Amino acid sequence: MTTERTAAFDFWGPKTLVGPQLVVGDPAPAFTLVAAGNTEVSSTAFAGKPLVISVVPSLDTDTCNRQTKRFNDAAATIGERATFVTVSADLPFAQERFCGAEAITAMQVLSDHRSMHFGDAYGTHIKELRFESRAAFVIDADGMICYAEYLPHPGLEPDYDAVLAALHTTLG
Repeated sequence: MTTERTAAFDFWGPKTLVGPQLVVGDPAPAFTLVAAGNTEVSSTAFAGKPLVISVVPSLDTDTCNRQTKRFNDAAATIGERATFVTVSADLPFAQERFCGAEAITAMQVLSDHRSMHFGDAYGTHIKELRFESRAAFVIDADGMICYAEYLPHPGLEPDYDAVLAALHTTLG
């Protein structure tokens, strides 16, 4: 049975989020997303080192743009010690265009447009719109969630300092 959280996200009025609200200590759900070139990327590709997942409604909005750039800058600083991804339901070719135009090179931008399985597993699928809500997660090298933040409104940004502090804790 799928969990639904009514009025959990305010996007042009109260919306329902599909999926659980994950918390620190939960095992990170497995996922498969779509990358540029229409290739599938599984969560197993990120196993063995910390992973920061930035979730945004659409890269074509100012707030999502800022969030993605901010995490891309952090990824460039952290380097190979951790992986950063942004997830949206934007089509992969639109994501690729965005990454080229905005010089997003230190992180992967992946799409949940095919199935919304990521959103269903991470509790970010906006049922009425088939978008992702805004959220941020840090997963440690053992696949456990060590940071989870769900934003209640698309205009709000994650607590970048808290996300990066959680990441640095996992890096030791």
